[in-house]
Amino acid sequence: MTRTVQQLFDLSGQTALVTGGSRGLGLQMAQALGEAGARLLLVARKSDELEAAAQQLKGQGIEAQWIVADCAKQADLERLGAEALQRLGAVDVLVNNAGAAWGAPAEEHPIEAWDKVMNLNVRGYFLLSQYMAKHCMIGRRRGSIINLASIAGLGGNPRGMHTIAYNTSKGAVLNFTRALAAEWGPHGIRVNAICPGFFPSRMTRGTLEALGEERLAAHAPLGRLGDDEDLKGLTLLLASAAGKHITGQWLAVDGGVSAVVGG
Repeated sequence: MTRTVQQLFDLSGQTALVTGGSRGLGLQMAQALGEAGARLLLVARKSDELEAAAQQLKGQGIEAQWIVADCAKQADLERLGAEALQRLGAVDVLVNNAGAAWGAPAEEHPIEAWDKVMNLNVRGYFLLSQYMAKHCMIGRRRGSIINLASIAGLGGNPRGMHTIAYNTSKGAVLNFTRALAAEWGPHGIRVNAICPGFFPSRMTRGTLEALGEERLAAHAPLGRLGDDEDLKGLTLLLASAAGKHITGQWLAVDGGVSAVVGG
């Protein structure tokens, strides 16, 4: 029998691992998955922020655990993968969200900063996805991987922004998503990407200060920046059975910025 919309979006009995899940967009996505019934495992580098986020979610009736890990380090990712499967039994939804940015003109960009951004934003996504596929998802013939890209990966920057490594890494995430979806589709694993526009956060603070929040909002056809609930609907669609025939895709959540010609 065809399922109802409520049944398709229901994640009861499922588990979700969210990197960079202690604040910002990661916490917003974790909250969406938890509200739909998933058990959560949050990952970040700072225990105090993780504990606060988990307590916030528990206060809303969401089951949430946490693990400290640096998603740029292979040893941490392997430890994270093993401990996640030990605690949860399996991971149904993996959200690769942990990320870094660096602002500097391309001709002056430090190679160490380039490597830092690439290691976290691209290599870390691959290593954790690979671990979960090998040790969990392929054997179960199911799983949803959601990669956080950015509209910065769709083209160049507005004048005054200097984030060459970040843009490059997010462009790589988009093709990583497509390639992985094509390869792992036969295993029942779906891989998709979300491209947020400008959301106020710790990572975007410098950009907002440099370009002006009002200016950035005015550039969007909807006339505003993203807020604390704008990623929730898409996250749930891509994670749940409601999106079971969607893989290898990306969608911008940017108020229409990427639709503007020359934008």
